[in-house]
Amino acid sequence: MATKHSVFDLSVRDLVNRPGEMREERISAPAPEQFGEALVAVKEGSAIDLDVRLESVHEGILVTAEVDATADGECGRCLIELAVPVQVEFQELFGYHGGEAIEYEVQDDHVDLEPLIRDAVVLALPFQPVCRPDCPGLDPETGVRLADHPELVTPEHSDPRWAALAGFQASEDNGPDSMSGADQQREER
Repeated sequence: MATKHSVFDLSVRDLVNRPGEMREERISAPAPEQFGEALVAVKEGSAIDLDVRLESVHEGILVTAEVDATADGECGRCLIELAVPVQVEFQELFGYHGGEAIEYEVQDDHVDLEPLIRDAVVLALPFQPVCRPDCPGLDPETGVRLADHPELVTPEHSDPRWAALAGFQASEDNGPDSMSGADQQREER
């Protein structure tokens, strides 16, 4: 039975055991599966663009890649749909099989970049994506999106337990060379 190679499984036959040789490729392909699970993910079939440099070194093939994709999901505050650009870079050495345990190795003159792409993209996804940094979210009583109904936005409620601290002003920090009033009094004694 023939082994099915993914589009991110690249042949390096022309580079194997030729230190100093290098090849660059541009690959654009659909995501073979969904990358990510929470509020935002790169959906299966979404375009993934990959700029890759394959360099032959004595120990194996050094892969340097830049990945561009778009993650689709929803805002963590107001739940509208959004698209988040994902741009990540990674570099990994695929070693030649030499009896030592290595994480990635050249197999049958190929390097499989799919696990590296998946890991880099998933780690770059925002944990709590927002449509804009100041998104007010949803009204807790009606559930309507507050950005569409600014009249429903109420001023920040202050917690009465912190009211005594409201009158205090922040002190100015003039750096490590300046002394506070208490420090100056100690010095004078």
